Amino acid sequence: MVVETEDGVRTLARREPAGPTVTEDEVVIADDGSETRWQVLSRGGPLDAELLADRTTEERHRPFWSLTWAVPVDDAGDPVRVRSAYLHAPTPSDEPLGLPALLIASFPLDSTRRHVAPGRLTDFLVEQAADAYAELVRRRGASLGSLRLVPAPLGKGELDAKLRRAILARLPETPFLPEAGQQHSPEAGQQHSLPEAGQDHGLPEAVEEERESALRPRDAVLLEGADAEVVRALATVLPGLLPAGLERRQELRSLEVRRVALAETVDQLANLDREPEWWRNLYGSLAGADPEALGALPVPLADGRMVRGPRRVLVPVNWSGSGAGSGEEGPVRAEDLEILGLRLAHPDAAHPLLEKLGAGVATPAGVLETPELRAAVARSADLDDEEEAEELAEAVLRIVRAALTEGELADGRYPWLARLALLDEDGVWAPAGELVLPGSPLAALADGDDAVFLDEELVERWGADVLRAVGVAHSFGLLRAEEAVLDPDDLERFDPTAPADRALGGEPAALLDEAPDGLADWAEDVTESLLTGDDLPPGVPAVPPVAAELLAVRDLDLVADDAWPQALALLAQPPLRGAVVDKVRLLLPDGRTAEVVPYAAWWLRDHPVLDGRAPAGLRAAGGDRLLRGLYEEARTDLDETFLHALGVRTTLAALLEDPEGPDDVLDRLADAERPVAHRQLHGIYTALATVPLDRVPLPDEVRALPPLDPATHRRPAHTVIVDVADAVVADAPDLVQLLDDFPLITVAPALAPALAERLHVSLASEIAGGRVLTEGTVRAVPEEIRELLPGCPAVYEEHEELLVVGPDGEEAPVGWRWDAESEAPALPEGEGAVTDEPDEFAPVVPFGTLHAATPEGLAAGLAWAAGAWARRFEVLALLGDPDRAYELGAARDFEG
Repeated sequence: MVVETEDGVRTLARREPAGPTVTEDEVVIADDGSETRWQVLSRGGPLDAELLADRTTEERHRPFWSLTWAVPVDDAGDPVRVRSAYLHAPTPSDEPLGLPALLIASFPLDSTRRHVAPGRLTDFLVEQAADAYAELVRRRGASLGSLRLVPAPLGKGELDAKLRRAILARLPETPFLPEAGQQHSPEAGQQHSLPEAGQDHGLPEAVEEERESALRPRDAVLLEGADAEVVRALATVLPGLLPAGLERRQELRSLEVRRVALAETVDQLANLDREPEWWRNLYGSLAGADPEALGALPVPLADGRMVRGPRRVLVPVNWSGSGAGSGEEGPVRAEDLEILGLRLAHPDAAHPLLEKLGAGVATPAGVLETPELRAAVARSADLDDEEEAEELAEAVLRIVRAALTEGELADGRYPWLARLALLDEDGVWAPAGELVLPGSPLAALADGDDAVFLDEELVERWGADVLRAVGVAHSFGLLRAEEAVLDPDDLERFDPTAPADRALGGEPAALLDEAPDGLADWAEDVTESLLTGDDLPPGVPAVPPVAAELLAVRDLDLVADDAWPQALALLAQPPLRGAVVDKVRLLLPDGRTAEVVPYAAWWLRDHPVLDGRAPAGLRAAGGDRLLRGLYEEARTDLDETFLHALGVRTTLAALLEDPEGPDDVLDRLADAERPVAHRQLHGIYTALATVPLDRVPLPDEVRALPPLDPATHRRPAHTVIVDVADAVVADAPDLVQLLDDFPLITVAPALAPALAERLHVSLASEIAGGRVLTEGTVRAVPEEIRELLPGCPAVYEEHEELLVVGPDGEEAPVGWRWDAESEAPALPEGEGAVTDEPDEFAPVVPFGTLHAATPEGLAAGLAWAAGAWARRFEVLALLGDPDRAYELGAARDFEG
């Protein structure tokens, strides 16, 4: 065809294309050397007179219709965009068309010859064009490229919209979509298994032909969330699957193609009957899919059953990567798994994907992790059939032994194994945790009348390690609880098989989880002083305290009386030691914290565990001398820290740190049967004076030095028990001379006021009087004395007889008196005046007046006033012989 225009001459030529992808409907149009490839479909025929009734006479004389669809395609045969966007009727009109194909049709036009005239003829041609369009798409065969020919629902005009609706009504019934896999009957599907991972994915020829068959959109299924490998794998058993990667194609939504989630598809696979190898190949193809969509993936079991979901399924240990079992049974026997109700995957179906989806591995440790095994152990004590109970026990013991052999069983990792029923020495079934292992450390300590021992035959058959691993008691049981509420009314249960945060509280289901002896009493005892309602702020409820971590030792009440030395030695070693020596930290209702004695130490303190005596009334042998006589001696090799935790008194300082320590000391001091020496009493009171006031209870009686003996004019060496109103705390040595008739309490002078306040005892300075009544002669202290005793008074008053006011208000003779409240007297002129110039670096002379009637009194007064009481005998020696000044001074070269 030659077209002549003002712009030139165009030559158009048509020819039949050639090539492997050419269809019978394709033509090639050459336009001055530029070629385009088209797929065309033409239709035509006569028109009924009724359709032309409203048309012009000219049209009624030509009662025929025709149309042609033309789609430009690329070299691969896939549609490309149409350049023209208007209807050709048959020449171009102004009627807009947005369809992905060129339409040339004999549509009737209006009077302008630019737009299609509405009417019955136009409606007829729309239906014919839609039929032809569907046929054009069908003839293209199964091709994803045909999706480009699916029009969008919205048109550019009335005619365009009618065509789109008509076409979209026909395309869902038109087969043109490619199938992801072959379309076959169930019999054919059984003949074609999935290829191995990594092998050629080519299909048999017959299946390849079936794959070329096109799907109608209404029969097609779009698998969402699956890649090409997954779709290819499932296409062999689920016909109608479209290729992967089409989820975003809007054309499929226009065609109303059914969409199915991968999880839903996987769930339907359970109805398939396939060999285990087929399932393993399927797992390999699904390895890249979303694990959440594969939760219901069917798994064939070794016993021939099929289960949904890999969870709670065990994969055999010995399976080869190619799918054939190795023939070895592995460390866990299949019979044991069957006894325990465990599900084992078929060896030929085993694949790493199953483990990825939650399946366990049939190793001993993997079996121990299963809830089925734990449930079997829990029901073992309730079995009525002894043969069944024996089979169950042996199966569990074999698995535990295998785990120990493989090194997969950590000590205490599976505490619930203690509920496994085993035979005791009398042939009765009992939980392992309630039995004592013969030959164990606990068996050597336990009282035969209280303990229940395991059957000896089981020990010989399985060995101590296996039986210990299932919870048979071989030593004291160490129980642990976290965030434990210490409510004495709810401490009957302490379950060692439960998690630590739920182990404490509730009612026990068996002896195994009964709380240790006296646990509720311990909680009440240690919290009683902490939960006084008067101390709580307003609005704070008096709820029980909470222990962040609580350790307790069970089976203490099983120890025989003569086995406590060995039992204590065992408790003194880790890990049991921590339950005895580490304080329990409590959180109180008002937010404060407190530390209390642990349960095990509390229990041991009041039981005869040390030489048949309770530790709380004993002291460590060779310990603090200040405690002698107050506590009986306990001879033991246990370390001091452990003994202190038991309540054994090791040092006075440690005793006074205990909450009840000061009370206990005062009670024992008031016991006349307990001998306490003078110096020992001085040391005890000196330590007691430093204890906080609120921790020292007010005593009714105290121990003191007895009054002066008129016969010997000395105080006896022993001590006496007196009423607090009769005793006096000596706070100055010169006042002691006035208290011969009073029981005396001596303490470090600086601590005397503090001790008097704690004991509610009067000070000597408060009742002794001591006001000087006589006048003396002022004397200068010899220069040698001042050099020997720096800081002593420079002068003193010498008395022939020194009289002071006594406690009863009468005159009383004394040897010396230091009046710290008065100003030191001045020396008379010419009597021993110091002529040297004042030394600004000389020791400060104390303010006060020293009165002395004897050399001994002068020496004591000088030493007391200078704050060097221990030097009084040196001063007395120098007063008697002034020539010894150098000797006495040189002797200090060897002081520390």
